[in-house]
Amino acid sequence: MEDIRKAALEYHERGRPGKVEVIPTKSVATSRDLSLAYSPGVAEPCREIEKNPDDVFRYTGRGNLVAVVSNGTAVLGLGDIGALASKPVMEGKGVLFKKFAGIDVFDIEINAPTAAEVIQFCKMLEPTVGGINLEDIHAPDCFVIEETLKEELDIPVFHDDQHGTAIIGGAALVNALDLIGKPIDEVKVVFSGAGASAIATAEHLVRLGVTRGNILMCDSKGVIYPGRERVNEYKARFASETECRTLEDAMKGADVFVGLSVKGMVNKEMVASMARNPVIFALANPDPEILPEEVAEVRDDAIMATGRSDYANQVNNVLGFPFIFRGALDVRARGVNAEMMLAATRALAELARTDVPDAVQQAYEGEQIRFGREYLIPKPFDHRVLFHVAPAVAKAAMETGVARIEIDLDEYRDRLQASLGPAREVMRWMTVRARRRRARVVFPEGHNDTVIRAAAQMVQEGVCRPLLLGRPPRVQEKARGMGVDLRGVEIVYAAELEEERDRYAAELFQKRARKGLTMAEARWNLFKPIYFAASMVEHGEADAVVAGVEANYPEILKPCLEVIGMAEDVNRVAGLYMMAFPNRELLFFADATVNINPSQEALADIALLSAGFVRELGIRPRIAMVSFSNFGSSRHEEAAKVARAVDLVRARDPELEIDGEMQADTAVDPEKLRHVYPFSNLDGPANVLVFSTLSAANASYKLLDRLGRAEVIGPVLLGMAKPVHILQRGSGQQEILNLATIAAVDVQARSGQI
Repeated sequence: MEDIRKAALEYHERGRPGKVEVIPTKSVATSRDLSLAYSPGVAEPCREIEKNPDDVFRYTGRGNLVAVVSNGTAVLGLGDIGALASKPVMEGKGVLFKKFAGIDVFDIEINAPTAAEVIQFCKMLEPTVGGINLEDIHAPDCFVIEETLKEELDIPVFHDDQHGTAIIGGAALVNALDLIGKPIDEVKVVFSGAGASAIATAEHLVRLGVTRGNILMCDSKGVIYPGRERVNEYKARFASETECRTLEDAMKGADVFVGLSVKGMVNKEMVASMARNPVIFALANPDPEILPEEVAEVRDDAIMATGRSDYANQVNNVLGFPFIFRGALDVRARGVNAEMMLAATRALAELARTDVPDAVQQAYEGEQIRFGREYLIPKPFDHRVLFHVAPAVAKAAMETGVARIEIDLDEYRDRLQASLGPAREVMRWMTVRARRRRARVVFPEGHNDTVIRAAAQMVQEGVCRPLLLGRPPRVQEKARGMGVDLRGVEIVYAAELEEERDRYAAELFQKRARKGLTMAEARWNLFKPIYFAASMVEHGEADAVVAGVEANYPEILKPCLEVIGMAEDVNRVAGLYMMAFPNRELLFFADATVNINPSQEALADIALLSAGFVRELGIRPRIAMVSFSNFGSSRHEEAAKVARAVDLVRARDPELEIDGEMQADTAVDPEKLRHVYPFSNLDGPANVLVFSTLSAANASYKLLDRLGRAEVIGPVLLGMAKPVHILQRGSGQQEILNLATIAAVDVQARSGQI
């Protein structure tokens, strides 16, 4: 324990003390910037807001700002430590809001020991923030404060200590009862603990369908029943007509146990007395009422959850509050109501039933995560929670009339996915384009686990119609083993399609007969999935091929060149990567995959191929031909080769904005281009970089990927007669999905649909 104490103190102290800072979102680099940010320019948005108060959401950050307010009277695991000592916890809450939902937070710790003082403070705070998250306030004051503020304020107010566990635990219970086949309205539920969280959780379970009369709630003095002394009005809601007086009595025959009390409240004998397939949520932190291994000693049919990350089914509030506020803020909700909380619970329960992508599995050290007794709710680092829960909350807010604005939920979901990183922003608009016409994309490595998962996601996202090559029983068996639903995914076994294989082989032989290929070799090649997949595209029976997750790049490129070939008037193919950076224009790097030491003619071809692709995306290309020299500053043949390539491009496409040779930093630095090299033909920083060698391009994109905060999309194969795109060996699920989406957009571009 001493190790974690020391590490935690060092974590909070080192560098800049604390965990949060405020960063300007607009430039304040010049005197003009200052005049706009403050006096005199700031008066203009003030006047507009005075005329129309809703303009505050246009001109300020209020719409994305939440106050985390606490008086420190009930800090989890620490008790009444006061406002000052609670500050590290509230800062931590702010970090979670930002990390998981992109919400800015002011943590505000107040010396306000009474409910009336907290209420008055929050009422005065309303013009500053878009919502208030109440935190670590003792009961019953927390009930009074939240109820009053919900009535009197026109912004979302949410006490996470009450409702967080209720929402997350409710999702876990819905799924647990489904697994064991017990109707929610028939189960007997026992609570250990009768504080804010327990009472709120019990109320939420009633909303989900638990019968109120089937709930037995126990506090430190035993079961709460009608007529018992010293029971406040909130506990009294769960006073039960029962002969049970102790927790031990209540546990006999119980279907569900929810612990929100303290360590050791439950023993093995109590667990043994429960009904068959008991659901045990021991949620006391940091130590649960009973440990999972203790339960396992007496029951092999129990479903268990705790609040700890070192056991299965962690009921963690971070699955709730960031996304509830995200959805509420984005429709400018006037509050958080029961329907919004139910929507969050149901969205979490539904998400847990879906296939878990590789990116999430890898975040948990590659463990196999699949819906079942040990996976009832999503993991805290499952990025999908954002775009499942927030839209559900927003939808409920709109349907119940508490939203100030209406939004398109499909567009909103896409926008939330894009907010996860610059690469996802790029893929968002490519996804929208891909959905316009769902191209038929064939994957020769159809038996690969990652390809199977990605194909299912393609159907869910609607980006294409995936076709997997493989033996159908084997592919389906693998999918079932991973819990992947392959509805909408076509599976083809090439070895059984003799007529097609013979037709493809004859065509291949005709193309390659004078290049050393025999008919026997052509027939043999068509048993290879990559040849069959490429032939499907060549014959119009698929629109695009995506391959390479299990092969080296040349092993895919060579067959595709033999079967499909290069486009008309193209002398060579090239590979291009899209590089997405935070807060800057998308960059394109070429050639990073094919041409090792291109000639000046090859460099010109690569530049023109890259320009064509960028134009198809609706982006105006500005091409820099990159070398180690700036416009003749170094007299060397390689630099001269790059300069000559620029002349060749200009001769072939006089309208194209291109310049070089230049160094990479010059290419992307607008000030340097403007002041040091004012003669440059580029109107702004380059967005397409063509490198003089494959090694330079390959090293550049990989270093930026690992060290430069860039997110890499691709590679995109340019110059083929029909859409062919080759993955890097070992690509993950998201990379496969991205390239399939690009392939679908490529199909549309070639058919003139973009």
